[in-house]
Amino acid sequence: MSAALAGVVLAVACGCGSGAEPSRESSERAAVQRVLDRQAAAVRGGEEGAYLATVDPREESYRSAQRRVFENLRRLPLTQWTYQVGNVQRTGEAGEDGDEGGKDGSRSRIEADVRLRYKLRGDDQTPVSATERLAFTERGGKWYVSAELPDSDRQLWEQGEVTVVRGKQSLVLGADRSREALRALAGKADRAVAEVDREWPRGWPRRVVVEAPSSLRNMAQLLDAPASSYEGIAAVTTGEAGEYTDAPADRIVVNPEAYGELSGEGQQVVVTHETVHVASRTHTGRATPLWLSEGLADWIGYGARGRGPKEAAAELVRAAEDGKLPHELPADRDFRFGSDPEALGRAYESGWLACRLIADEWGEKKLMALYLRVGSSQKRQDAAVDEAMQAELGLSLEEFTERWRSYVEKELG
Repeated sequence: MSAALAGVVLAVACGCGSGAEPSRESSERAAVQRVLDRQAAAVRGGEEGAYLATVDPREESYRSAQRRVFENLRRLPLTQWTYQVGNVQRTGEAGEDGDEGGKDGSRSRIEADVRLRYKLRGDDQTPVSATERLAFTERGGKWYVSAELPDSDRQLWEQGEVTVVRGKQSLVLGADRSREALRALAGKADRAVAEVDREWPRGWPRRVVVEAPSSLRNMAQLLDAPASSYEGIAAVTTGEAGEYTDAPADRIVVNPEAYGELSGEGQQVVVTHETVHVASRTHTGRATPLWLSEGLADWIGYGARGRGPKEAAAELVRAAEDGKLPHELPADRDFRFGSDPEALGRAYESGWLACRLIADEWGEKKLMALYLRVGSSQKRQDAAVDEAMQAELGLSLEEFTERWRSYVEKELG
């Protein structure tokens, strides 16, 4: 079949010839895309009137909320803000509530999946993306955004008045937080970047973005998880595309309740720990065990403070006193938030002591080389770790585990 004939056949099969009528769904998708294009242009241009012109004039509560959102967005150093409409679904038809609606007395409603992409100036190397579920209403022949649906990704700028503090190597965004608290956080973030940069052997952006919500509940909302999952967790780092990604669009999200209970030194350890995850993201792969990634983060976090095992490994100290020290390196499942807090503590402490052992007996360069080798492996986790240990440390994973077990007993016994 000739290329020209193939093109004709394809056009007919797809209904995309010059005379084809667009489907109702594609027409509606195009209509709401135009609404969001106008809204995005208003965000980029700082035009409140144009922004609110895209919002349903009869949804007063939603309009008020969107006015606050726009005020917050104006405070952000945005260099990109776009929407892309995905799936659309018609959910309302003519005259369901007596509204005079469109030109023929009807009103239509649509729900749509929308991909938001944005970048912060100087901080995001690639766009950050989020999924929103939006409702649109047609009134008088015009479409408006009328609601954000419950299963949307939630954003900090929807949670209260945003304050922006820029440090030397950090950007801190707070919602309903004092500027003083955010400045203190920026100072710790700047120090964390310097501490991590001294240890991490590969290039990275050398900047961090910190989000500071006003409560544990709001933190969990940003992370799309139950608040109970993060009780006692001072901060977490999340990447744009999930745990394993080459997109350096990480955010350090702080739990104000757990973070606020820490000493100044403890807060610095936490921020440095999370900054390690930002730096190491592109060299952390599916084969990297959590005991290694979390252990390295703690090793760098504690490194400049000279804290010994009996100070920093309280849960393992208790386990030693009870004669119940672990016999195996922690599995990834042992690091799940929301589980037994004592067991979670033992998992983190075990990973830290494993990395401390490697640095003490083989040297810091070998610890970093091991991390990089495991992170680049395409093998399954145990095989990747075993191979990397053979290459960098000269012993198998099983032999290392025996050495680690003896080390823990010696340090804590």
